[in-house]
Amino acid sequence: MKNIQTREELIRTYIDFFKRRGHKEIPNASLVPENDPTVLFTTAGMHPLISYILGQPHPLGKRLCNVQKCLRTGDINLVGTDGFHLTFFEMLGQWSLGDYFKKEALEMAFEFLTKELKISVNKLAVTCFEGDKDAPKDEESAKIWHSLGIPKTKIFFLGKEDNWWGPAGLIGPCGPDTEVYYYTGRDIPKGNPSANKKWAEIWNAGVFIEYNKTKEGTLEKLKQKNVDTGMGVERTLAVLQGKDSVYDTHVFFPIIKKIEELSGKEYGKSKKETESIRILADHLKAATFILSDGVIPSNVGRGYVLRRLIRRSIRHGRLIGIEKEFTEDVAGVVISIYPDYKELEENKKIILGELEKEEQKFLRTLYSGIKEFNKMIKTHKKISGKDAFLLF
Repeated sequence: MKNIQTREELIRTYIDFFKRRGHKEIPNASLVPENDPTVLFTTAGMHPLISYILGQPHPLGKRLCNVQKCLRTGDINLVGTDGFHLTFFEMLGQWSLGDYFKKEALEMAFEFLTKELKISVNKLAVTCFEGDKDAPKDEESAKIWHSLGIPKTKIFFLGKEDNWWGPAGLIGPCGPDTEVYYYTGRDIPKGNPSANKKWAEIWNAGVFIEYNKTKEGTLEKLKQKNVDTGMGVERTLAVLQGKDSVYDTHVFFPIIKKIEELSGKEYGKSKKETESIRILADHLKAATFILSDGVIPSNVGRGYVLRRLIRRSIRHGRLIGIEKEFTEDVAGVVISIYPDYKELEENKKIILGELEKEEQKFLRTLYSGIKEFNKMIKTHKKISGKDAFLLF
């Protein structure tokens, strides 16, 4: 495999590869979507491009690429329990807006993986859409993958839950996708990626956006066929560096070292403590980036998501023995890892100030709640529904 040491090197390798194939680089957009009221945060690189996917001409043409910061809470219960799920992550992507489609997209994907990154085809498997009442089985993608060198035994068909993308909100562009998995096990690659946890998804190599979901819930054909892709920076780094998880790469390990220092606990020693350390690192990284885009903690919308991430990280800090305030210390390390995101340094004072305020507010609530709980069990011996609601 190619010896790539940093996220910056991986991002540049990807962008340069697609630039050589006629793609223009577009800016990294805010985590707060500008033109999509159906979602709270930018969950994929295609959010700023929705109007162009629907047919409006893009000023830079039909072939685009970039790296995009993203935030997803759909898998929040998996964060920390394995080595590959994150709330905040960076996504490499390239788009065809009514230009090339399946054949060219998958040829470029295969070339990038096997020639540019030098990943062995023996370690790869792919999944394609199995079809349903709304859209047909994606036999075309499977045939293309096979012609490129993926054996039929490593091509799997899965349903909408796994191989259909979008819309990002309730309505909008969507379509079948085909995903690339890398086998992280030390044994011979085997099993279905949907059932064997040793397979890690590294690239949604082609979301073939040819439908638009209407408010009535029906799918209508778009004026043009589009390609949208998404490759996780953290996951791909872990694969290229032979790490067992994204938390072992340089985009997380300095944060984990700081948490070890604050807690006195050793990462990797205890399953429960390791999960808490991962959750804390992930959530405070996500909170730092959300704050840098102008969102502040509140009880509604984006602010509520932010508040929950901060408070969940504080709770896990307590579980691993951190008694003093610590969110600012961890956020400072996050900011140092990403010097290319100027908004982090520019808004550092605001980020640290909001974290300090939220941590102090939550600790007051937590201590008064514990005091109230102790009073309840002393007086009543059991907690009523009304008491439980008050504590919540």
